[in-house]
Formats: sequence, C-alpha cells, structure tokens
Amino acid sequence: MSGADGYSVLFEPVQIGPVTAKNRFYQVPHCNGMGHLRPQAEAAMRAMKAEGGWAVVSNQETEIHPTSDLSPYAENRLWDEGDIPALRLMTDAVHAKGSLAAIELAHNGHHAQNHLSRAPLLGPSELALQTAYPKQARAMDKSDIREFRKWHRAAARRSREAGFDIVYVYAGHHMTLPHHFLLPQFNDRTDEYGGSLENRVRLTRELLEETKEEVGDECAIALRFAVDEMLGSDGMQAQEEGRAVVELLADLPDLWDVNVADWSNDSATTRFEPRDGFQTSYIEFVKEVTSKPVVGVGRFTSPDLMVSLVRKGILDFIGAARPSIADPFLPNKIREGRIEEIRECIGCNICVSSDALGVPIRCTQNPTMGEEWRRKWHPEIIESRGKEEAALVVGSGPAGLECAMQLARRGYDVTLAEAKQELGGRVLQESGLAGLSAWRRVTDHRIYDLQQRGNVQLFTDSRLSASEVVELGIPNVFLATGASWRRDGRGKSAFRGVSIESGSQVFTPDDIMSGVMPGDGPIMVYDDDQAYLGGVLADHLAQAGREVVFVTPASMVSPFTELTLEQVKVQRGLLEKGVRLVLSQTLVEITPGLAKVQCAYSGREQSVECASVVLVTQRARETALYEELRNLPDKPLTSLELIGDAANPGLIADAVYSGHMAARNFERDAGDIDREFFRREIVSLESV
Repeated sequence: MSGADGYSVLFEPVQIGPVTAKNRFYQVPHCNGMGHLRPQAEAAMRAMKAEGGWAVVSNQETEIHPTSDLSPYAENRLWDEGDIPALRLMTDAVHAKGSLAAIELAHNGHHAQNHLSRAPLLGPSELALQTAYPKQARAMDKSDIREFRKWHRAAARRSREAGFDIVYVYAGHHMTLPHHFLLPQFNDRTDEYGGSLENRVRLTRELLEETKEEVGDECAIALRFAVDEMLGSDGMQAQEEGRAVVELLADLPDLWDVNVADWSNDSATTRFEPRDGFQTSYIEFVKEVTSKPVVGVGRFTSPDLMVSLVRKGILDFIGAARPSIADPFLPNKIREGRIEEIRECIGCNICVSSDALGVPIRCTQNPTMGEEWRRKWHPEIIESRGKEEAALVVGSGPAGLECAMQLARRGYDVTLAEAKQELGGRVLQESGLAGLSAWRRVTDHRIYDLQQRGNVQLFTDSRLSASEVVELGIPNVFLATGASWRRDGRGKSAFRGVSIESGSQVFTPDDIMSGVMPGDGPIMVYDDDQAYLGGVLADHLAQAGREVVFVTPASMVSPFTELTLEQVKVQRGLLEKGVRLVLSQTLVEITPGLAKVQCAYSGREQSVECASVVLVTQRARETALYEELRNLPDKPLTSLELIGDAANPGLIADAVYSGHMAARNFERDAGDIDREFFRREIVSLESV
C-alpha cells in the first residue's frame, strides 16, 4: 500500500455516543510527570497532539478523591471543584485544535499510597500496599462502596464542567478499584461484590450506569479494561473471563479501550516485545462481542498495519500512547503522504521513567516532548537561521545527527564529519546487541532526513584534527565526539578504579559492541553502571552460548530498569539463561582467572572464578579535539560547543536532547536561554 489515498480509511469520522471523532487516531491516556503540579505544561503537550491530528486526546489517570492520592507522582487530580480550572486548560487547548478531550477517572485503591492526604486506604479486601511502605488497605464495606460511587459520579459531573467530551471508567493495569474488584487475586469477598464473575463485575457496571446517567447526554462513556493479565491460568485470560466481562457489559459503554495488564505488559519495551501490534491476539475478539467502537494499542507505527486492523474489523480506533509521544504529528504525516518522516517509537520507555521520577515527560526520539510550554518547542517548527551561514558537526552519534538535522532545518549549510566508516555512533553499537535492534530507528530517521537535504554534506572515514577543522573554514563547530567506556573500573563504587594485575583479560562494552568476544571460560560482567547496558551485555553473551557471571553492587540486576518497567523481565531473563547472579558485591581486584569482590554491606571478601571480565562502570568523555580547538592561540572559530556524551555522558535520550538544544540555541541571546532554565509553574499561595 502506498500514497495517502491508501490510508483514507484512517481518516473517516467515528461516532462515540453523543460525540464524533474526526478520524481514527486516538491518543489513549498516558502519564507524563506533569499533572496537577504542572497543568500549563500538560495542556501545551496535549494540544500539540491535537495539532498533530489525533482526533481524541486523553489525559492521564485522574485522582477522584483524597483516598486515591498518588503523591509524590504528578498525575491529574479532580478531588473537588477547585481542580476544574487546571483541567479546563487542557480541554480548551485541545478543543482549540479541533480534537476531543478525554479524562481517565481513577481511584487507585491499594495501589495508591495516600502520603499527602493520609486518608485511609481502601480495597475490595484486606490488602497490603503494593509498594514497600508498610500500610494496608481495609476491605470496603457497603457504605464505603456507596461513598466511592458518589465520588465517581461527582468526578464525572466535574469532568463535564471541565469541558471533557469523553469520560472514562478505568478498570485496568492492576491499578484501580474496579479492576481490583474484578480480579480474584485482589477480591475474596463473599457478598454481592465477590465470588462469581457477575458479582465481581457489579461495581464496574454500576460505575458505567451512573456515569452515563450523570453526563451521558453530553459526554461519551469509555471503559478502559485489561482483557488479559498475561499470567496464563493464574489470572484473567482474554478468551475466558476477559471475554466474559466484555459480553456482560457489551453495549453499556460508548467505547471500549482494551489492553492487557499489568502496565509493564501493556507498555512492554521492544527489548522484550519487538512486534508492533503485539496486543492484537488478545483484543481481536472484542468487536465480535460489542457493537460499540473499540480502541486498542500495541505500539503502532506502521500505517499499513493500522489500515489492516481497521479493515479486518479488529479496531475502530488506532490507539497510541508512546507512538504519539515519539511523533505527535504521526496522523498528519500519514494524511499528507509523508510516511517516511514519521519518528517511529523505539519502545525504550524513557517516557515511562519520567512518571516514576516525577519530572515532565521526555522521549528518545522526540526531544521536544515535555518542552512545549517551558521552552515553546514545536516538534515540526524551528526558527530560521540568524546571520551565520554554515556549521560543522563532528561526530554522528545521536547528538551529532540531531544537531546537524536541526541546524539544516534552520537553513544553515551543514557539514557532518564522522571518523568511522558508518554513521550512528553509540546507537549503531548498542542496537547490535540482543533486544535493542529497534533503537536503530533513532539514527535511521535522522540519517534519512539529512540525506534528503541539499544544504547538508555527510562524510564518513573523516577523523579530523584541530588543524583540519580550521582548514575547512567553517567558523561554527559542534563537537559530538562521544565517550568511551573506561577500562580501569572507575565508577560509582570505585572512585580510583580497581586493581588489575598484568595478564588479566579485561574488556569494556565498546569491545563487545565492536564484535570482540572474550576467550574461552567464564565471563564476568561487572555492572557498576547499574543502568540497562550491563544486563543487556550479560544477556547478549549468554545468548552467544557463553558462561556468564553477573556481578553488581546493586541488590538487583539493572535497578534503573525499574523506571522503564523492565527490571523483573531483565532479571528473570538472565536466570532463565543460566547466568549466575552475584548481587551486592563490589569489585576489588582482577587477576588472571580470578576476581576478588567485596560485600557492599559487610565488606566480607570472596573470589569469583572467571577467565575474563567485562567492566561496565563509567565512561570517559572524548574531549581532546575540543581542548585543542579551544586553546588555539589565534581563536579562528566564531563558536565552539561540546554536545552529547562528550559534554555529559547519559542516556541516548539525553544526547539527542543535547544536540537539539544546541541547534535551537545557536545564535540566540544568552539571557533568553538562561531564563528558560528557570521557567516553571509556581503553585498558588491561595488556599482552597
């Protein structure tokens, strides 16, 4: 299929109860680290989705009562009328761009912590808090349930007053009371709200009926429901109770928003679920059961797959959270026949990590995400160039490619020089490891864009010295020379590195990613970085048939991946591949055939037999060229800037952002740039 006409089915209007969506693109609810703390930032971000062509733009889980306080996480809040103005910012902004606004009402039961409100925790049964904090939820009695229904009805009424077109009842992701009541692992009641499926569905039915009574003439009612828990026979399954729930409630909501539980499965990374549309087999039955429109997700990036799902009668709406973050203008690009310009989601879940960190959302592919209000960044529009005419970018990793692309979009003549034979830098290296192939989309998108531009010259095999940079006669230079993994063990746990005896076989991630394979015998992967790469390397080596010992000072494998919803899968995957885990141990010394480690708590030492060690500790910035150019006596350059990992080693997302910011800020007033760092939303001192 090719051409915009082939995708016309995606741009048909669809009726949802009393409202009509202008096309089939539906941004489903997703968290963003803004919420009630940063309502102007959230409104600007959601408005960008609407401008990009999403017919429905949803907010995120919205607390309906102080007994569902998700602090410190910055979700939306609708406790009372005082919260309406903040939410009205979003609905007004979305409506101004011609889209419908949806609100996801949520009471999180024992998934909430109530740290701010200090209200009692509520659940269908006596349940321990799902986090480490030692509190328990009490089993709701009939009066609690009646009160909860009143809260939900009031929140629906306030949603209408705030201008929302679609109001959600939320029963998914193991996160909400309706879902907790549905699932036997959370519900052991013996009254009319427990036991049989009909009883466990009762609360969801009541919420749907009451929400429709309250706002149904003006707002559509959506049910977000996880049809499968991905637990096999130990949980709800799509073809058994999941299907039965849809049958019991078939035409009660105006829209079915269906997915899988829990959140880590619904938002699975490409590392563990590489297929676009991976949820299709779980949700394809829904339209067989209901006459109402259905939206589903699955990290959709292919327009052909989208059309197929609609024409096969599986979905009415193409749902997306992460693809709408990576490219808010995805619908418009399809409509305008600009398929090749889509920034495809790589499924890394850096967006998800923002919610857990309590900071505005960010994205590896889209560095403008979360900066729509603070910096006024637009993903498709950038200011034209100033008085300068040309720029040189040295290095083609994520920072260099992004910087070059944005400079070229601004109208500068751009020369990009890469020392190696192929463009891509660290993305090229890391995407060759097991599970990370989708990350190549970061470079593919940017290289393609640069290749289409007449004001760009790309050179590989072009390692430049300081004198050669000067000889080029390009006065503005951006150095994206990257960073390399240290070989001395210096890192979080060893400021001065570790003792390495002569003859020891020591490797770095750069060695493994360049194709070097340690010799025979057990390989120790020492992960003092504690992010994602150590676990990926251990998995990569194990898949190559090697005996691997994974050692880390952390008490679990790759603790950073808790932020990306992967940690359990990472650790389970290594165990299933036979990797030996040695946790809470710091590396002290490496000798031929042996490594000495020390307990991170007691200091007790032990020896680990290994033929070689891969050190995943810390990176050293490559700044030699920068220092040479900066110290030239005659100052031949107008501007010189270090960007990406060469400036501050971090995530690929950080490098892309660095390159983007450098290109945006080039020739701007320094005072204006500085003021943007300080722009934030100030909480009102007025009491409510």
